[in-house]
Amino acid sequence: MKINMKIKILSVSLAVIVFMLMYGRFNHDSIFSWGEAAGQQRIIKKISEYMEKEDATISENELKNAATMIYKASGQYNLDYRLILAMMKIESNFRHKAVSSKGARGLLQVKPSHAKFIARDIGIAWDGPKTLDEPDKNIKIGIHFFSELMGDFDNVNMALHAYNMGPTKLREIMSEKSRQEKGFSKLVLREYRKNMILLPDPK
Repeated sequence: MKINMKIKILSVSLAVIVFMLMYGRFNHDSIFSWGEAAGQQRIIKKISEYMEKEDATISENELKNAATMIYKASGQYNLDYRLILAMMKIESNFRHKAVSSKGARGLLQVKPSHAKFIARDIGIAWDGPKTLDEPDKNIKIGIHFFSELMGDFDNVNMALHAYNMGPTKLREIMSEKSRQEKGFSKLVLREYRKNMILLPDPK
């Protein structure tokens, strides 16, 4: 009788311990997930506020969506969102319908000739060059393109040059070091350093 009672007590005790451990883990994971999500939302809000301060030419609703896309797409490709913002500043000054003399369009000034193939690869419906006037699509296509260049070239500086002038042209002049040290990449990296001071680190 005493042995059976001890077994019952032991069984109940083990059940309580297992429950407490499971609840504790669930509670910890829930708190961690909530804290992580809150941190991400805080950064997205900062991005939105930054773009608004820079006079981005998109509506309030589009601004929030654009900020979310910048943060999430940058994270997806292991890029610092602050670098992407620096590229936007130099490329389009946050004008989502900007068109360059060479036909590059939108926030990240992507050429339609590149964009239509990238869009197909990443599942974006391509409706001609005007597709790049839509902030969320422009951001997703531009970040994907830049991430590919980061993989193709040795460093950020080279990838920025390739983004600006095209990878083929860059390869043709790679021996001209002076061209690699000036211009677009220098402007972007200077803006990036400012953003690293103004905006929080990616989560």
